[in-house]
Amino acid sequence: MSAVATRPAGSPRPAGTGETRPPVVLRKAPRSPWGWLRGVAITVVSLIFAMPVVWMIAAALKTNVQVTDPTVGLIFSPTLDNFRNILADGEILRSMGNSLIVGLASTAFSVVIAVPAAWAVGRFSMQRTGSVVLVARIVPAVSLLVPWYYLFAQVGLVGTYTVLILSHMFVSVPLILWIMIGFFEGLPVELEEAARTDGLTAFGAFWRIALPLAAPGTATASVLAFIFSWNNFMFALILADENTKTMPVTLFSFISYASTDWGGLMAAAALMTVPVVLAAVFGQKYLVAGLTAGATKG
Repeated sequence: MSAVATRPAGSPRPAGTGETRPPVVLRKAPRSPWGWLRGVAITVVSLIFAMPVVWMIAAALKTNVQVTDPTVGLIFSPTLDNFRNILADGEILRSMGNSLIVGLASTAFSVVIAVPAAWAVGRFSMQRTGSVVLVARIVPAVSLLVPWYYLFAQVGLVGTYTVLILSHMFVSVPLILWIMIGFFEGLPVELEEAARTDGLTAFGAFWRIALPLAAPGTATASVLAFIFSWNNFMFALILADENTKTMPVTLFSFISYASTDWGGLMAAAALMTVPVVLAAVFGQKYLVAGLTAGATKG
């Protein structure tokens, strides 16, 4: 009697036997009605928020007659004349440069002041001091424009970049401070205590331990402060002059008593939106990093 080789059940088939295993087909579980409803809700909300942007871009590519004609929808012959007209005299580019200077400078100075202050408030339980700073965020800034104008006019700063940067910092510093207080309180204090045990001072522990860990939060707070400065209209309207006026003030000049240059206004608004969108994308990247980073991230 010849021996018959047997293969245990479940063991792989030997190579060269010609036997093939059927492919494994993974079937996705059917979506629940709640999943479909959520997808529809997200789509509807996204369309609602996207429609003003779509209308702005479409109006920027129309003539003024087409913009005011309700029969002209999204199907038309686009033109770049609005962009050519607003860029011809260079006023838009000069205003964008002013907005960049004021926004970047006010954000940078605010970060230098607010981030160490937020760490001190969070680590040394200085909540009363933080509440005092919060009052500056609550007080309507428009109520301070008249005394600001009087005081800065006395020292000859009205119409300069300095007065715009200082006025924007009045709002940016409390904003960054209160965002970063919660971020520093969420960091484990044991890391800083270990650093101080190794010989670092309190500020050294902040500079070498807490600040690198808080980089995503700092970037997010900085982006929010820059967006506020970029969109601010009232401060520049009162405190700036023709050489230092920012983009929101320049956009306001397209509106007159007799008529409104809708095509030029929408083209300028589209150009003004580009840096904000880039800042939002940049901030979202660091915001996601801040949400996923742990205290032991190397």
